[in-house]
Amino acid sequence: MKRKHILRFFGLLCGAALTVLGVLRGEPDTILQKAVKLCLECIGIG
Repeated sequence: MKRKHILRFFGLLCGAALTVLGVLRGEPDTILQKAVKLCLECIGIG
């Protein structure tokens, strides 16, 4: 049981670290640009 809690905490810690790394690299801006482009293509404007 304790091992399961440790693994969950480790997974959460890794996820948080990778999220912070992505934000520091500027990934949210890239994702937003791609989402806007996809939406505009879907509507037929772009």
